[in-house]
Amino acid sequence: MIGHGFMGAAHSVGWRQAPAAFPLPAQPVMTALVGRDRETTAAAADRWGWQETSTDWRETIARDDIDIVDIVTPGDTHAEIAVAALAAGKHVLCEKPLANTVAEAEQMADAATRAARSGIRSMVGFTYRRVPAATLMRDMVADGRIGAVRQVRAGYRQDWLADAEAPMTWRLDKDRAGSGSLGDIGAHAIDMCQFVTGQSLTSVSGVLETIVKERPLLAASVGLGGTAGAGRGTVTVDDVALFNARLESGALASFEATRFATGRKNALEIEISGDRGALYWNLEDMNALQFYDATADAGEQGFTRILVTEPQHPYLSGWWPAGHMLGYEHGFSHQVKDFVEAIAVGAQPSPSFDEGLRVQRVLDAVARSSAEGSAWTEV
Repeated sequence: MIGHGFMGAAHSVGWRQAPAAFPLPAQPVMTALVGRDRETTAAAADRWGWQETSTDWRETIARDDIDIVDIVTPGDTHAEIAVAALAAGKHVLCEKPLANTVAEAEQMADAATRAARSGIRSMVGFTYRRVPAATLMRDMVADGRIGAVRQVRAGYRQDWLADAEAPMTWRLDKDRAGSGSLGDIGAHAIDMCQFVTGQSLTSVSGVLETIVKERPLLAASVGLGGTAGAGRGTVTVDDVALFNARLESGALASFEATRFATGRKNALEIEISGDRGALYWNLEDMNALQFYDATADAGEQGFTRILVTEPQHPYLSGWWPAGHMLGYEHGFSHQVKDFVEAIAVGAQPSPSFDEGLRVQRVLDAVARSSAEGSAWTEV
């Protein structure tokens, strides 16, 4: 695994727990953790169970005993590492968004296509697809339980930047992160919409806004839009993204991605309205799916809360008795399960790099639309 911050911890739990929860066809060995700083990388390896460490990712991906490379670094390094790892014959799992630009994502998707001809697999880490309730939502839409999709409302709301004096981080630097709320969390809402409906977004109309344009620099953040002694750095990404979109079927969708929704900690939400019913899910109530059956008797209609903890629900057979909740970390175990199983049978895992590229093109279209006064823009 290359990188060891927040996502490094989450992915590590997934690699460690998946073999205990599921009968995997191959046993992952957490061989090497790669980071820039020798001491912090060693501390992360000790904490999360990696056998050894390195500060040279190129040297690590060249090793014969490495089969999979898991990339959890900031977006500006995804393309270089992924393309090199695929060329070295390694299966690649890469965190979302796939890259910082469409050009980089296209380069990665092309490299994945070439590698697939030799049986090398790649996947992008839109982990929320693997929350059992979200997967069940996709299955119910595919089964026609709500009929034809008429409208989608999706959003991802957080408030961790609501304090204007919260310090600069790499996520607020366009060169490192690519974009702000749009790419960081909006990408999840876009992927969730496309995953659950089975349809791509074809055009968008949006606006991006940077609410707080300067933030304090910590010692570790000097260079993120500021200089030593300057005290404050320039925020070069969006804080809020609002956009409408049209699906392949012609149905309309609306999206919000913000890190300024005071009181919302991790509210990824999606509601799909069809001609036979509706479905609603919120990550802050992640084990429950709301279902409205418009074909039921009028006197019995209303949203029904489905507690998604039964063994017949997606992924639940590997965990606890019915009614015992899963948490944030379980999606990463499900991600490992699906990735390892796909590699073992020679199948293309999903979401593929092509699917990651599709999301990247939506992000780009929203940014172009905002720059052109919210004009409708083709994806």
